[in-house]
Amino acid sequence: MFESAQLGHKIDKSTYKEQEPLLREALLAVQYQLKEQSHFPVVILLGGVPTAGKAETANLLLEWLDPRLIESHAFGLKSDEELARPAMWRYWRALPPKGKIALMFGGWYAGPMWDYLQGGYADRFEHEVERIARFEKMLADEGVLLLKFWLHLPKDELKKRIKKLEADDRTAWRVTAQDKQFLKHYDQIMQAQLAMVMRTNLADAPWRIIEGSDANYRSLTVGKQIEEAIKHHLARATPKQNRVEAAPLLPSIDGLRLLDKLELDGDLSKADYAVKLEELQGRLNLLTRHPKFKNTSVSLVFEGMDAAGKGGSIRRITAALDARQYRVVPIAAPTEEERAQPYLWRFWRHVPQHGRMTIFDRSWYGRVLVERVEGYAPRADWMRAYNEINDFEAELDAANSIVLKFWLAISKEEQLRRFEEREKIEFKRFKITDEDWRNREKWDEYIVAASDMIDRTNTLHAPWHMIGANNKYQARISILEKLCEAVESRLQRKDKK
Repeated sequence: MFESAQLGHKIDKSTYKEQEPLLREALLAVQYQLKEQSHFPVVILLGGVPTAGKAETANLLLEWLDPRLIESHAFGLKSDEELARPAMWRYWRALPPKGKIALMFGGWYAGPMWDYLQGGYADRFEHEVERIARFEKMLADEGVLLLKFWLHLPKDELKKRIKKLEADDRTAWRVTAQDKQFLKHYDQIMQAQLAMVMRTNLADAPWRIIEGSDANYRSLTVGKQIEEAIKHHLARATPKQNRVEAAPLLPSIDGLRLLDKLELDGDLSKADYAVKLEELQGRLNLLTRHPKFKNTSVSLVFEGMDAAGKGGSIRRITAALDARQYRVVPIAAPTEEERAQPYLWRFWRHVPQHGRMTIFDRSWYGRVLVERVEGYAPRADWMRAYNEINDFEAELDAANSIVLKFWLAISKEEQLRRFEEREKIEFKRFKITDEDWRNREKWDEYIVAASDMIDRTNTLHAPWHMIGANNKYQARISILEKLCEAVESRLQRKDKK
């Protein structure tokens, strides 16, 4: 793929002076149109060979474009805040909202490549490249326009540039140890880079290989490709109108659903519950004070039918914790800010750092539950969400975050009893809404959606625990037991290491 960037492309000064103002005008026009329509964001990723012009290109784009609508991000060594979270967290935070542009140096490619070149395992590198490809596919499916530029230099040209920079005291500082290492291992690095570029050269997010030897050619080429790509994307229909429809999930032939076999009742008495609750809350508190807990985190997901007891179960957990250690995140309809980002962005922002716990009251599973049942998301969107959610949870697990998911189930009769009870008690009336009553009319549709959800996202690293919650005491104890067991298992696993 790099051959076309080694042909000696050049643009003379007069041609550049003639074309530059026209290009700047065109770029500003599409940038303002992008902001006006706000249908999608743009991510410009600059990678390539050292001294090939990444910084110069970025500075030029920031000069040509309206700085109010573009942000640049350079990713160096990870901060303590970033080290305490999954690797992709720092990039999710840098994603621009719809209507704006983000300019990234290297982005999510820099880390895996340098880890590999410094002695990382080949299979880990393969895994990282595959993860990147899946991430970029998700961005494209969400409507993000991802423009990836590889600025290339042949080995002889790189050697010449480094030598020239080092010969002048005023420019010697520009040459880093990494640049020299790149030159020393150029052939090996380019072989690995080629494999990475080929594997991530997606139809919706292709690599654009640009020869970096001549600044005029490089600048005009990058600028024109950005202008044309944004203009083409603006001319398309909105993403939802343009998506391919996915095949439907077919119901079981005999009508039996996963949740139909769940035992909903329990015989735990209130007296026995009080004893067990005290014991388990003490056990959980001690686990979160364990010295090794500071190296892990916990992401708890609570889903279930309305009035199944999610709030009560959450309160029994938080009562055992130091208030500085946890955060409860209630999930409702997305805000305007959240709708301007890829779907999972609103959840990535709440990922806990090591030593902390985040409890999600409802979660990212809304896409395959309420958005599916109520028709808020097209079938193609919620169908691809299963794999995207699995990838998200795998990232959490890889960063040593325990992911526990609870589905609380009650019978339709028990739900009705609780609804009527809430309407009678003044301080509980806020818990019941017209929407809760409407949802009862779609009970079977929610059972089907929940059964499909559990079946497709019940993984080893993020298992579902189906809790029969007609007996709220039994449900709360079961949840605390599962949580304590999961934390103990993770701490013991680290001890073995």
